[in-house]
Amino acid sequence: MSKIKKNILVENAEIVDVSSEGKAVAKTDGMVIFTEGAVPGDVGDILIHRKKNNYSEGKLVQLKTPSPHRVEARCEHFGTCGGCKWQHMNYETQLRFKQKTVYDALTRIGHLTFPEMMPILGSAEQYYYRNKLDFSFSDKKWLTNEEIKSGNQVDNRNGLGFHIPGMFDKVLDIRNCYLQGEPSNSIRQAVKDYAIAHNLSFFNIRDKGGLLRTLLIRTTSTGETMVLFAFYDNPKEAIENLLEHIYTKFPQITSLQYVINPKANDTIHDLPVVTFKGRDYIVEEMEGLRFKISAKSFYQTNSAQAYELYKVTRDFAGLSGHEVVYDLYTGTGTIANFIARQVKSVVGIEYVEDAIADAKVNSALNHINNTQFYAGDMKDVLNAAFIDKHGKPDVIITDPPRAGMHEDVVRTILNAAPEKIVYVSCNPATQARDLAMMTEHYKITRVRPVDMFPQTAHVENVVLLERI
Repeated sequence: MSKIKKNILVENAEIVDVSSEGKAVAKTDGMVIFTEGAVPGDVGDILIHRKKNNYSEGKLVQLKTPSPHRVEARCEHFGTCGGCKWQHMNYETQLRFKQKTVYDALTRIGHLTFPEMMPILGSAEQYYYRNKLDFSFSDKKWLTNEEIKSGNQVDNRNGLGFHIPGMFDKVLDIRNCYLQGEPSNSIRQAVKDYAIAHNLSFFNIRDKGGLLRTLLIRTTSTGETMVLFAFYDNPKEAIENLLEHIYTKFPQITSLQYVINPKANDTIHDLPVVTFKGRDYIVEEMEGLRFKISAKSFYQTNSAQAYELYKVTRDFAGLSGHEVVYDLYTGTGTIANFIARQVKSVVGIEYVEDAIADAKVNSALNHINNTQFYAGDMKDVLNAAFIDKHGKPDVIITDPPRAGMHEDVVRTILNAAPEKIVYVSCNPATQARDLAMMTEHYKITRVRPVDMFPQTAHVENVVLLERI
């Protein structure tokens, strides 16, 4: 066919690649088709549902020849739920394409040169690796194709699960999730069963009504569990009865908390958290270090792989015990405290004040006294006066959010002129952009991707730069 139009079936298309966003790629008559539900090596029919000038978007509607890299998706919600979109691709192939994503970003976006990349560090666990999941309540759950085709009227529309991609008001009711180990699934199901049995109202995001709003479950490798409810209003007896039931049914819960959130959005960073039972935190351990995690704390969601990521970071830094290290975007100070015993001093900077408070607590908890932590906007805090006060860094470790670093921050890093920069990133595209601004003064000497999120297209990457 010479031209691809919307709602046209493209027959016998071959999937040849994966995009940086994780969608499968087919090419027909010079047109790129980003395709849902496909795996490189598949041949099948694609239904085009969106057409742009230089690409189209579609969905694999009939598989003719399956790829040798295709596997059976484990989860019953695959294809509807927005997570784990690569479940139908074997793990070895996932890793290969994640490595390619990093390479393409560094070479095509950053136009960077570097030694041969180290092989991506895969995750030992491909399922049940997350230590944190957020679930949403809805009184208008998403109806699956099976429920619609059955023709049966669905009287109970209460659901507890994940938002449907691109639909803020639709929640897919989750029966079983393979991302977080027990007691996560059991707690979520028990909450839903109790709520329905006792006529507790599920939230309606459009009408802004309903008691039950969100549910957060956090677990640690040490066997601790945090459960945090967000309620829209505050009927004290109903709330206490629900919490008492869950705590009695799951005595392994270490921290049971709740927050009242009457706002238009789900964020709780500006709301007080009430501890109903247990402590107001849980504890994670890593290489003999203990980290307190509170309801609002950030902690890498794959605990085991976070340890591997931090080991790569420490190895790249090549610490001898005499260095002054700046840890930018330090969060709760996990990396700073992780390397503190191998350096002279660590200075951590982070925008979120609560995270900095946690970082200081974690240093004290581990009897670490050579760390200092400061809260504020990176481009405002990290300036010449700050460096004069705290000493010129020998090593800078930076782990910014997905948007990467502000140009002013890059400029200040270059002015600080550390011997080494270790750049940890969850977005190889913005990392490549930032690295390109440093190549006049630094050369890339090591690159290693790390897979923190199996069954997804996301990949972390660690780069070592050394001053020329």
